Amino acid sequence: MPGEKQAEEAIVESFNESTENEEKEVELEEKGDHSIFSVKSLLWHGGSVYDAWFSCASNQVAQVLLTLPYSFSQMGMLSGIILQIFYGVLGSWTAYLISVLYIEYRSRKEKENVSFKNHVIQWFEVLDGLLGPYWKAIGLAFNCTFLLFGSVIQLIACASNIYYINDKLDKRTWTYIFGACCATTVFIPSFHNYRIWSFLGLAMTTYTAWYLTIASLVHGQAEGVTHQGPTKLVLYFTGATNILYTFGGHAVTVEIMHAMWKPQKFKSIYLLATLYVFTLTIPSATSVYWAFGDQLLDHSNAFSLLPHSAWRGATVILMLIHQFITFGFACTPLYFVWEKVVGMHDTKSICLRAVCRLPVVIPIWFLAIIFPFFGPINSAVGSLLVSFTVYIIPALAHMFTYKSASARKNAAEKPPFFLPSWTAVYALNTFTVIWVLVIGFGLGGWASMANFIKQVDTFGLFAKCYQCPPSPSSVHH
Repeated sequence: MPGEKQAEEAIVESFNESTENEEKEVELEEKGDHSIFSVKSLLWHGGSVYDAWFSCASNQVAQVLLTLPYSFSQMGMLSGIILQIFYGVLGSWTAYLISVLYIEYRSRKEKENVSFKNHVIQWFEVLDGLLGPYWKAIGLAFNCTFLLFGSVIQLIACASNIYYINDKLDKRTWTYIFGACCATTVFIPSFHNYRIWSFLGLAMTTYTAWYLTIASLVHGQAEGVTHQGPTKLVLYFTGATNILYTFGGHAVTVEIMHAMWKPQKFKSIYLLATLYVFTLTIPSATSVYWAFGDQLLDHSNAFSLLPHSAWRGATVILMLIHQFITFGFACTPLYFVWEKVVGMHDTKSICLRAVCRLPVVIPIWFLAIIFPFFGPINSAVGSLLVSFTVYIIPALAHMFTYKSASARKNAAEKPPFFLPSWTAVYALNTFTVIWVLVIGFGLGGWASMANFIKQVDTFGLFAKCYQCPPSPSSVHH
């Protein structure tokens, strides 16, 4: 036993030493050009626990702030609040599992003297290293498809939002324009370089959430407002899967961890980010639903019901900037995968990598034009992709990784203090898999796809202006 304990401590020390060495290398590179050291370190090289917290919180809330009131109208206020808390906690648990598996994978590779200096570890590589090629294929398929549609949703949201301050162009034309703007994210090398963007992104969503809250309370309840939800099961589970999607933003957890100087400190960061997110999502969704009630069933974007004002205009602009940032968050892992496929991942030239990455943006752009259904597409992605990518697969992977007694004994990370036994961990993982499979994927998939098909039947593919008013002038009344 003492020998095994010493071996475990040696692994952890080696892991800590390697990450500390990487941090020192970054510092030395920065000091090499002392004239821009302070600015570069402030804006460009982020790898602290604070950077990770900002990245997690900023990535978790973006355009979904504008669709949560729509979800509340589908399922009622009480269910909306309860499910936000439930899926927030459940999402934090599976993010913790992903972080544990990353540390396990990296610890094993450190023993083999593998260097990751010019290589970004990704979730499918963790699955491959711990469980084999079949798990790698499953993880790669679900993760890439989810991130692809996550990027699509950001483009749709950009077009939907800008329309409410400038309706001279239809939403499809705005999608063309913002597709070109978001393509510039190819120049951001990795999550190390999102320090200032993550900070600004969270500041923007904080402003947006409190604008929605205060503007709704100042506006007061609309004349004849009703709060009938839930009225139909299909609407109820569509709203529930949008909330599932809201707290399933940790498909980039491994990349965020890898950008940290000391990734083993990540464990509780996602939970702390989620607790902050609650202070944004619950007040804003509750206030907007209280003010407008069932009108939201036909207005998936909360901006469409709030009166035109300078405050709303500022909010729209800030959300547009944040959606650009979130597009980068969702797309960067796809850029890494594509770089590895074409053999350009080790290239140090930013311009060469940017050119290599451009083909990734084209299908995203095209899909955003085909399916411009702001709101319903969130629920469809949540039920069919998020349910597996960030809930079911991490829970199953954790159980299979530690199924043997020797694996549990030699685990780089032991069970957390609030679940001290492996039995309790397995029980929670089993509950997660069954719940999300039945409620999220099963019932949620049925409801969200039924709603999605209804949107296609009503508006058609390549809809020029989804949920636009009959005439442009009516927007301002």
